[in-house]
Amino acid sequence: MKLTLVIKKGKSGFLVGQLKEFPEVFTQGKNNQELRENIKEALEMYLEDVREQYSLKGEMLAEEEIVFA
Repeated sequence: MKLTLVIKKGKSGFLVGQLKEFPEVFTQGKNNQELRENIKEALEMYLEDVREQYSLKGEMLAEEEIVFA
């Protein structure tokens, strides 16, 4: 899965990043490397919250974890 990281210049020399496909996911970093690490963590936390809020309707046949490379 490919996601688009939009980077803007923030205050105090920080970079601010937001995922175009998930606008709710944003963070900041001192440089590009730190920003990329932080956005990955922010996306993981966002997806964990989405999973916790998920409400299953109907009978579940299977549950499988998949990884997008």
